[in-house]
Amino acid sequence: MFTGIVEETGTVERLRPAAKSVALTVRSAVTGRGLKTGGSLAVNGCCLTAVQVVARGKFKLVQFDLLQETWRRTNLQFARPGSLVNLERPLRAGGEVGGHFVTGHIDGMGKILRRGKSGPDHVLDITAPPEVMRYVVQKGSIAVDGVSLTVAGVRKAGFRVWIIPHTFEITALRARQAGNAVNLEADLLGKYAEKFLARRLRTRS
Repeated sequence: MFTGIVEETGTVERLRPAAKSVALTVRSAVTGRGLKTGGSLAVNGCCLTAVQVVARGKFKLVQFDLLQETWRRTNLQFARPGSLVNLERPLRAGGEVGGHFVTGHIDGMGKILRRGKSGPDHVLDITAPPEVMRYVVQKGSIAVDGVSLTVAGVRKAGFRVWIIPHTFEITALRARQAGNAVNLEADLLGKYAEKFLARRLRTRS
């Protein structure tokens, strides 16, 4: 479980395709500290398991093996050496939930339609697939590349988020451009509410 409060931006060190997986190595300065083989890290909002952690000066090189399903469903497929990725360690018991509950399971990919500014704030208009939009509500929460954001506007096939300068500067969203794919995870509460409501309607029918 994560909170969508990104701790640092890591850098993709290398990608190595294999028969059934893709080896992704990320350079980390903060989130790799104390991380052991088998530990979890959210990379662009996707919960991944570290299969190797190697010290490299003040950095840690963390390797993940991505299954083809993960590769296909996330924007990690578009990453290249040098690409910035958002990194967050799992929420510790008793830890502060500064954003919202994020599972690290990506619901779908969106695409940045427009990037702009409104005063000091940054604005992103993002298109999203129906399986994500069904849970998107005005003023609700959504994770974009693992960043917990508040929905500022809803359209039929997309939504708008406003990003304060601090969040923009410390996350990989600063490197995203119009046309780029982003990982999306809808608010877990909406999914539970839908399930409970559907169950109640079935019992009444």
